[in-house]
Amino acid sequence: MAERKRKGTTRGAGARKASRKPTARKASTRRRPARKSGAHTTSPKRWSARVTRESDALDLKGGVFKQSSATRIAASLKRSAEKSSRRKAGAYRSALSMLTFYINRAGKNLPKSQRDRLERAKVELKRQFGRD
Repeated sequence: MAERKRKGTTRGAGARKASRKPTARKASTRRRPARKSGAHTTSPKRWSARVTRESDALDLKGGVFKQSSATRIAASLKRSAEKSSRRKAGAYRSALSMLTFYINRAGKNLPKSQRDRLERAKVELKRQFGRD
């Protein structure tokens, strides 16, 4: 006598699993994660502004990147870097990395004239540190 297979035990290679249509969700029913409370007061979108304001490596003069000449920007960065006791790298490297950070983070919103001035400040910073 031929053995009978019981329903629901195993499926053959060609058997298909019954699929359900995914149910559509309304956008208003989705839950958003709760905001974390704590010291974080600025918008997550503006974290780079906080870094330039409250850097652990350098105490920058207010408005240093908005100064009118590349020489002044470079001189201010050099002064801040040499005066800082919290920096981990050399003064030149710290000053240049802060300038590069500002250019990269604020670069989308900077006018071309100011971006060019900051790029010239990089060259001037190199010259002031004697790294020609």
